[in-house]
Amino acid sequence: MTDSADELVDLTRRLVSIPSHEDETAAGDAVESWLRSETDAAVDRDPDGNVIARRNPGASTSLALVGHHDVVPPADRQLLDDDGYVVEEREGRLYGRGTADMKGALAACLLAFRDATVPDDRELVFASFVGEEDGGVGARAAIDRGFGPDFAVVAEGSTGYSAAPDQPTHVVTDVAVAHKGRRGSTLVATGESAHASETEAGENAVYRACDAVDIVRDLPAPETTVFDEQLAGSIAVTGIDGGTAMNVIPDRCTVTVDERTVPAERAPLERVETIDGVEWTVDGDLPPMACSHAGFADAVLAAASAAHRADAGVADWSDPGSPDHVVKPHATDAGWLADAGTACVVCGPSEPGEAHTETESVSIDVLRRCRRIYHGIAERDVPDSG
Repeated sequence: MTDSADELVDLTRRLVSIPSHEDETAAGDAVESWLRSETDAAVDRDPDGNVIARRNPGASTSLALVGHHDVVPPADRQLLDDDGYVVEEREGRLYGRGTADMKGALAACLLAFRDATVPDDRELVFASFVGEEDGGVGARAAIDRGFGPDFAVVAEGSTGYSAAPDQPTHVVTDVAVAHKGRRGSTLVATGESAHASETEAGENAVYRACDAVDIVRDLPAPETTVFDEQLAGSIAVTGIDGGTAMNVIPDRCTVTVDERTVPAERAPLERVETIDGVEWTVDGDLPPMACSHAGFADAVLAAASAAHRADAGVADWSDPGSPDHVVKPHATDAGWLADAGTACVVCGPSEPGEAHTETESVSIDVLRRCRRIYHGIAERDVPDSG
C-alpha cells in the first residue's frame, strides 16, 4: 500500500475546503472527479447527488466503504471572508468543519478504494451520500434504487470509544458493531377551553399532557446486547407547549419526546393513548444498527488490529492499546443499510466530542491508520458468520 501522509492530508484539505452545508453539489463534483481521474472504477452520480463507484462490478460478494459529503452548518470562526471553509493544521491535527465528520474519513476511503488489491470474487464499492445530516436522505434514496452491498464499513467516528478513564489521551480506533437510533415523537393532548375562573366548565389539556408525561417518565428505556456489548437506549421529554392566555383553560398542549432506540426494541410509547384526549405520532425514526455477521465484525477488528500494529512498528499489539468491538450512541447511515439487509460496522477517525463543534478536528495519524484499516478490510477474506 502506498502510504503518503501528504496525499491523504492534501485530499482531506481539498474536500474540507469545499462548502457543503447548504448544497453538496460542489463537494460531490470533487469526489466524482477524483474517482474518474485516479481510478478505473465504474463511477455513477445518481439523481440525488450520491457518488457511487465500483471495482469488479457484478462479482459474487460486495463490500462497500461508505461516507457522506454533506456537513452541518459551520460556526463563524470556521468561515473565510468569502464564505469558504477554514482548514488549519496544528500539532498533528486538521481543524475545520467536516474534518472529523467526515471528509477526513472520506479521503481515507477514497485512497483505500483506489489502492487495494481486490480479490476477483469481490466487488469493492465506494459510496458517498448526500443528506446524512438530514436523516439519511441520500442513503435512503440509494437503497430505494437498489443499493445493497453484502457488507459495509461506514466510516463514521469510532476512535477513542474503548479508552480507559485513566488513559484519556490514549486514542484507539475501535469497531462499532451496533449503534443507537433515534425516534422523535409528539404527544398532542386536547381538551375544552373555558374561562379560568370556571375550571369545571372545561377540560384542561395541560393536565392531560402532564398525565401523559408521567407515563413517559416511568417507561423502561430499551436495551439489548450485540456481540456481548450492552447497548442501552433512553427516553426523555424534551419540550411542552400549551395554553394561549393566563385566564383561559387550555384546549391543546403538545409534548415532544426524544427516544434513543436499540435494535429490535422500542419503548411502548403507545401507552400514552390510554389517557383521554391524548394522541401519539412519530415524527421521525432513524433506525439503530446491529452487525448481522460476526465473521465480518471480527474481520474488520482484525484489520484494525493490524493497522495499530503497523502504527506501533511491532508484531504484536496488546492491552491497553488494542482496538475492540464497541457500541456507538449516535445514529448513522449504517442504520438504513442494516435495515435493508447489509451487514454493517462503523469504523472511522472521529473521536467523541469532535463532530459538529466549533473546534472540530481530526488526528492526521488516525486518518492514516483508518486508511490502513479500509485498505486491509478491502483485501481481507471475510469468514463465515458462524
